[in-house]
Order: sequence, then structure tokens, then C-alpha cells
Amino acid sequence: MKEWNKKREAMRHYDHLAQVYDAQYSEEQNAKIEAALNNTKLSQNEHVLDVGCGTGLLFQHVAKSAKLVVGIDVASKILQEARKRTEQLPNTAVIRADADYTPFQNQTFDQVFAITLLQNMPNPVKTIGEIKRVSKHQSTIVVTGLKKKFTQERFTKLLNKAGLKTSTLKTNPQLKGHLAVCKK
Repeated sequence: MKEWNKKREAMRHYDHLAQVYDAQYSEEQNAKIEAALNNTKLSQNEHVLDVGCGTGLLFQHVAKSAKLVVGIDVASKILQEARKRTEQLPNTAVIRADADYTPFQNQTFDQVFAITLLQNMPNPVKTIGEIKRVSKHQSTIVVTGLKKKFTQERFTKLLNKAGLKTSTLKTNPQLKGHLAVCKK
């Protein structure tokens, strides 16, 4: 029950911010996305998952370079904002789903992004486990962690505990956190 209470709190928070989220956070989020994409390669045949997609800011960055982009989030009002972005991008879809219990088969996605998600999850290791489950073998997994929640040491330990092989780890004041590009 404690786990669901934390998720419900995050859901309410992001639903409350839904209409102003981009105005408040798009610059910070786009900086994280650009840093991630500078350390990854997308191909036209790939399926991309954005876990905790929020308003879908990642979509505009990757939709032209991927076969399919799927965003999931538990907050319904923020997904309404994400759906507005999908109108312009025919190879994108949004689904209301819990990041710990995604509705996908094993090894579905070539690349998975979890930007500004882990600090909202009651058990980030469990969340990463679910991300790994839906990721194909040798897929790229990009995760971030806010500095106010994770020190670099704690973030690195979390990734190691979850069994991710980190190829790039950046900590940058502009990103307000840590960015890890990992392999499954």
C-alpha cells in the first residue's frame, strides 16, 4: 500500500502540473534528452519506449529516427498533453500504464528512455527490472536521476544493483542530475 501511495502522490503532482509542465520544465527536460541522444544512436527500424513520458517531449526528438515510439505514464492529465504531440507524429502512441507493470511482452523495445522517472518510484530497482524485461537483448537504456534525490555514488550503486551495464555516466549542473546510458 505504501508503494501505491507514493505513485498516487506523483500522479497527482504531475496531473496538477500537466498544462504548465512544458513551460516550467521543457528547457531542463530537452537538455536531458539532447544529452542522452548525443550518446545513443537510433535507427529507422527501432521501437522506442519512453517510460514516464510526461507530456511527450522525447517524441519530437526521436519520432523521425525510429519506426515506433511508445510513451507510458500513470498520470492521465499529463498523458492528454502527450496525446497532443502524437497528432503530428503518426508513429507515436501513448498508453496509461504503471512503469513497474508495463503491458508489453518481454524483449519488445530496442531503446528505452526513463527521463526524470526514478525519483518518483517507490522501488527504482524494481522499475529498472521492468524496463530490462521489455528491452531486447543488447538494447540501450537511458535513465536519469535528479541530484536532489540521488548522489552520483547512490545513482551508480542503484544502476549496478539493477544489473545495468553503464557505458556513459554524466553529471551536469545544467541537467540537474545524472544521466546514464546503459546496455541491458
